[in-house]
Amino acid sequence: MPSYFKVYACLCSLLPIGVVATVDFNTCLRQVRNGEWGSIGGTDNTGHRVSNISEATAITYDLCLVACGAGSEPFDWNIFSQQFSAWLLPYLALVSQLPFGANSRLDNIVSMLLTMGSPTLAAYSLALTVLNGHWIAQRFSPLNYPNVRNAVRILSSLQQASFQVTRDEALLASLIVLPENDEWWSELVIWLNFVHTWSISAVASILWVIIAYVFTVVDSFSGVVTYSTLNANGQAVGSIFLWLLPIVVGWLQLSPKCDYDRVQQALKRANTIAYVATPDGKPTPASDISGKRAISLQRGAGEIHRDEQSSAPIYNYARFLPWTLAVEDVYHAFREASDKSETHQPVDSPSEWEKGDRNTRICPQNRRGSLAQVAAYIKPTVEPGTSYAKGRSRWGPGVLSRFLLASFLALFLTWGTVGAAILIAFFTPTKGIACRSGSYLIYGIISTLVWILLATSSALAHYSTFTVSFKGRYMHTKSTRWAGIFAIILRRLGKVLASINAVWIVLACLFQFGSFFDRCWCNSSVFYLGKHAYNVIDVTRDDVAALNEPWIGGVALASGCAILFLGGVNVLINPALPD
Repeated sequence: MPSYFKVYACLCSLLPIGVVATVDFNTCLRQVRNGEWGSIGGTDNTGHRVSNISEATAITYDLCLVACGAGSEPFDWNIFSQQFSAWLLPYLALVSQLPFGANSRLDNIVSMLLTMGSPTLAAYSLALTVLNGHWIAQRFSPLNYPNVRNAVRILSSLQQASFQVTRDEALLASLIVLPENDEWWSELVIWLNFVHTWSISAVASILWVIIAYVFTVVDSFSGVVTYSTLNANGQAVGSIFLWLLPIVVGWLQLSPKCDYDRVQQALKRANTIAYVATPDGKPTPASDISGKRAISLQRGAGEIHRDEQSSAPIYNYARFLPWTLAVEDVYHAFREASDKSETHQPVDSPSEWEKGDRNTRICPQNRRGSLAQVAAYIKPTVEPGTSYAKGRSRWGPGVLSRFLLASFLALFLTWGTVGAAILIAFFTPTKGIACRSGSYLIYGIISTLVWILLATSSALAHYSTFTVSFKGRYMHTKSTRWAGIFAIILRRLGKVLASINAVWIVLACLFQFGSFFDRCWCNSSVFYLGKHAYNVIDVTRDDVAALNEPWIGGVALASGCAILFLGGVNVLINPALPD
């Protein structure tokens, strides 16, 4: 046999593969109705067998495999481009409006994958940030001491930074008590007053998503529904990504200080004008004493606390506990100074309290003293015959209530939007959990799992910092060492799952628009119906009318959860600051 005949024979042998790779279900149903595949296997659109095969509008899964094949319908560019540009592309463009600001591109990419792969974690970090801002304002509200208001604004702005508070050498006491440091507080507020907020591109992206969502929803109800457009319809896709809208809007309203370089420069500039008390009572610039500062960015925290070092706002979940403890250190110092000033106790205790005027409630002279006096001014007063042995919580006050509320809001938004997508896909013929609804379910489950893993990792990382005192030395125990190891493992596992989940949901949408899911196994809901699986091919008017309720319910559920979440965030944004 000549060689070209061999090549021709090989090409002919590949033709059946091409035929099997794509199917036409409408042609397949026509052949079944004509009796080309026998008289058994035809059903109506509820799965009941029909007595006359010519009246079949659906076929059983077994007959579908035999008559139509296991492949998918051919790719239709017109349907794909319309559905992709209407339902998915606006959301992908909206991702660019998320706040990043980390000092490395890799951290920014990972933060984007974390957001896309776990909307639960993204919503949790946003809700936690808002709750923290509300909590700190309430926490400091009873205090009445200079710079309390600025302290609340500064500490709230530093939620995106891993900062530390140094209490030794009277650095914190000097920063709070000495009038020479009033400029430090006021200037740092100004230098931290840069915002990631509304821009023309952000408004355009948000309006694009809203208008595209409204128009496509209206069009999906008023347009002509066919078998191809029904299975490629993006109703569920529009709902499953709707969580992104309140997340972006919420961050734009909060304007997080997530630019690492600018935060670092702001603190560095402020610390150049910081003063500390001296033994002789004359304040001196802190730079003349040492390189330490009362409030500074933390560096070199190790692999366990790596996420705390990244300034992207989604990592606020990792900074939640250490941030709370740092705030508590500042709060207790301000509280003691406020209590002593209320009873007219000057820093220099032998001196008399000097009355202030209308513009200055506490006279600066009352806030001056020696190093020992300044340090003692922020320490609790011990009554004669008593001892002060009560230690502070190493987890921080109010962390459980804020964690629970933030978790509820995050799960509410996630499963409100993902659940709406599952609802829409579930009731689209053939009803049941299949490739489309199953993909959304997997996305929601992994999103929640990633949040659980990373939230647990942050708690273990914080626990790993606990030490015990032994012969004057602070040491880690076996349990804290293991906690650090498990924190790293859970964090890496969570990030890997989030990255896979982000790619998975985009591919699932592309598979839906590109007819990849239009195959017997997916369209017959085999996973849900089992041996009773069937494939609805001829969509009737009654089927389309029956879709209105779940489609309207899905749109209402997703939109309602997004609006309620954003409403809850707005209730807590911009709390009243102390006077």
